[in-house]
Amino acid sequence: MSFETTNSINKTARIAGLLYLLLAIFGGGAEFLVRQSMVVPGDAAATAANILASEWTFRLGFLAELAGQVVFIYLVMALYSILKPVNRYQAVLMVTFVVIAVTMTCLNMLNQFAALFFLGEPGYLAVFNGEQLQALALLFLNMHKVGYLIAQVFFGLWLLPLGILVYKSGFFPRLLGILLVVACAGYLADVVIFALFPTVDLVLSEFTFVGELLLLFWLLVKGVNVERWETRALETAAQSA
Repeated sequence: MSFETTNSINKTARIAGLLYLLLAIFGGGAEFLVRQSMVVPGDAAATAANILASEWTFRLGFLAELAGQVVFIYLVMALYSILKPVNRYQAVLMVTFVVIAVTMTCLNMLNQFAALFFLGEPGYLAVFNGEQLQALALLFLNMHKVGYLIAQVFFGLWLLPLGILVYKSGFFPRLLGILLVVACAGYLADVVIFALFPTVDLVLSEFTFVGELLLLFWLLVKGVNVERWETRALETAAQSA
């Protein structure tokens, strides 16, 4: 094991941890600045008033979401470089799920930004009255919520190969892998609950995301067990030769 190898893989792990932290910050900002603080379910007038009173905050939430998606791509590529010696197929599957999730989320952001067009009252929307424009703004925000939940299928699914890779790696604690799979199940369960039981006010992912939080801190503080990582990398290289 060389110092260069040790330094390189631990640097990648720290970068992945930092990116995961940034993803949490941007995602949390988008959630609390816009979706929870401004959107009032079923009340188009109150939602419109909140957005117009804090339009810059709404725009910042929009930018935070987009920035988070960019960070997500860099995060999964950093994790790919760490975990590909465990199983390249699972690592590629992990990246694929993230790319799908990011693409869907970015396209879905059009629905959120559409609210500003309706509430900005441009001339070509003069055929609608104020209440109709407010209703349209809320309609598109509701579409954004549903679109976000559809993308959440893949936000959840990427954690399945990630959890399996972490569990099998030998250079991360197995418990982390188990908790990541549990987090996957929580995100998927949220989608099922929303689709089949819309009146049930339960978000399981608020309780099952612990594995992601622990992985974030583990990457930042502990990194990886370099000896075991190098052993795994050598074994994979030998098998490919």
